Amino acid sequence: MSWLVTGGAGYIGAHVVRAFRSQDIETVVVDDLSSGQRGFVPRGVPFVEGSILDGALLERAIEEHDVVGVVHLAGFKYAGVSVKQPLHTYRQNVTGTATLLGAMEASGVDRMVFSSSAAVYGTPDVDLVTEATPKHPESPYGESKLVGEWLLADQARAAGLRHTSLRYFNVVGSGTDEVYDPSPHNLFPLVFDALLDGRTPRINGDDYPTPDGTCVRDYIHVADLADAHVAAARRLDAGEPIEPVYNLGSGDGVSVGEIMREVARVTGIAFEPEVAPRRAGDPARIVASGELAARDLDWRMRHGLAEMVASAWSARRAASVADA
Repeated sequence: MSWLVTGGAGYIGAHVVRAFRSQDIETVVVDDLSSGQRGFVPRGVPFVEGSILDGALLERAIEEHDVVGVVHLAGFKYAGVSVKQPLHTYRQNVTGTATLLGAMEASGVDRMVFSSSAAVYGTPDVDLVTEATPKHPESPYGESKLVGEWLLADQARAAGLRHTSLRYFNVVGSGTDEVYDPSPHNLFPLVFDALLDGRTPRINGDDYPTPDGTCVRDYIHVADLADAHVAAARRLDAGEPIEPVYNLGSGDGVSVGEIMREVARVTGIAFEPEVAPRRAGDPARIVASGELAARDLDWRMRHGLAEMVASAWSARRAASVADA
């Protein structure tokens, strides 16, 4: 028996696969490699190259690998780009999820851990986001993740799907030098790429009502996130009660300025970040409570900021050496 990990060749997905393997749970990966990398998938893990829009492929993968549950991470994840490509975003994230759920139902698979997003909240007007905070997504990406949650809830009522959705914010760090974050949109890769290219990293606004004037966000280590997926899968396997959604939050957050200072310390590259104007719509602080996940999924911030930066930098440097 195994768990299917869609998007398992991506930065987060590859860590989830490793977390499952560390708990001796077999996995099979489906990924179209549109943003994932084949080399991120550990040796010995069955890999099926293909799209979640291909229902027949999904049914074959489920049946051939005796799949009992699905961790669904595949999707188009760039909120800003989704505004310019709404149809593509909905096709990948909504039609793809519906196709996957159809393949699961046809094959008798009734367990899913869904990768949702803090983007479902939009710009919350509370100091600490909880699962009950109103949802006001502000991009097609955020909307598509919320629709994905609705699809799971509807399928639960219609066909008995057992599921949970994990909403997370800014995922950073690395659990192994074999996997790094290659995103051209995330803060850590942008900062590291600038330093490696001899450029000065940039901060968007330093006049927010926060301790150092820079935005405060929830940053969580990717290995902690991966462990939460395993805990959720185990709870579903055991038939234990589980909430429909969990925030994977730190409860306190970290400022962009703090990250810049820690990057300078860890890398040994002294720099003063360039300060650009605020970006429209950027709130001063978005931090989430992880209390529900701590109660049910043993969710904890096992890695602090220093480990987040050091592990991410180590993996990025390893990738640079490999590409040289």
